[in-house]
Amino acid sequence: MPLISPSRRLRRTPFSDGVEAAGVKAYTVYNHMLLPTVFRSVEEDYHHLKEAVQVWDVAVERQVELRGPDAARLMQMLTPRDLRGMEAGRCFYVPIVDETGGMLNDPVAVKLAEDRWWISIADSDLLYWVKGIANGYRLDVLVDEPDVSPLAVQGPKSDELMARVFGDAVRDVKFFRFGWFEFQGRPLVVARSGYSKQGGFEIYVEGSDIGMPLWHALMEAGKDLDVHAGCPNGIERVEGGLLSYGNDMNDDNTPHECGLGRFCNTQTAIGCMGRDALLRVAKEGPIQQVRAIEIAGDKVPGCDRVWPVMAGEKRVGQVTSAAWSPDFRTNVAIGMVRMTHWDDRTAVQVVTPDGSRDAVVYENFWA
Repeated sequence: MPLISPSRRLRRTPFSDGVEAAGVKAYTVYNHMLLPTVFRSVEEDYHHLKEAVQVWDVAVERQVELRGPDAARLMQMLTPRDLRGMEAGRCFYVPIVDETGGMLNDPVAVKLAEDRWWISIADSDLLYWVKGIANGYRLDVLVDEPDVSPLAVQGPKSDELMARVFGDAVRDVKFFRFGWFEFQGRPLVVARSGYSKQGGFEIYVEGSDIGMPLWHALMEAGKDLDVHAGCPNGIERVEGGLLSYGNDMNDDNTPHECGLGRFCNTQTAIGCMGRDALLRVAKEGPIQQVRAIEIAGDKVPGCDRVWPVMAGEKRVGQVTSAAWSPDFRTNVAIGMVRMTHWDDRTAVQVVTPDGSRDAVVYENFWA
């Protein structure tokens, strides 16, 4: 495989030294930064994530900060999810849409205060869209990318590891909520969230200078817990149906097509840019939607392009992510399937690089 040539355009993270010392084997590029994808092997990392605890460099989840009197108004303009009842200390998964209702991002919104929010983004240049809306509507708000780099602690032993570094009170943080916890005298936002189904936390490390001290503290405290450096795992992600923006969806898709309709309160989310378009979609319903797909046969190769989903000679969708699941002993996949074939246990075929395979569409994911 060709190597990635480093440059200042491809930014390192506050944790890159720790990632390299831990023996990272592969990266992808995400928000113009390096995101680790493999340490030992994808399967070894997968088993370890489910059994122990990992520390993930997810600094690529850049923050878009909204600060000022119109911060809450701007946040509501970006998403069809009704944020009026959201209190400070909460984290909300929020589809971000354009004026046509197309998905621009699927971040987590972190409400620090009524006049201060972080949008923890997936892979896209959302900052420019948000700046454009703020300036176009002459809102009294500062939009910027702060020096905040998330570090995730994921896995069944994550509570124990976090308690050793931040104190037992961290165990009381509820799902998709956050608290302020000190590290070396500096208050940090610690949320119970993360890009896995194994449970854990995301630490919003404000200030690059304490990135590696925190990394070392977690690694030292977790030695007897078998802590390892890790990263979002492709197998575990697909099993759990965790969508990847840019892979499983893009701005051609509405939240309803992505199975995110439950996060769209289009009747009450007054001010959302794409509200009118999404009201029509909600009334008419999508003609395609994300589904779980099981692909028969031996291990499928890596899915670095879409694979057609066929019903005989007719194309009825596409697979966008796929992997062999060691726990379920089958090939698991995420795909966008037309309504004619999205019912649970519908038989289809998937055209992989190795040829056509029998497959089954499921309504629910495996984990």
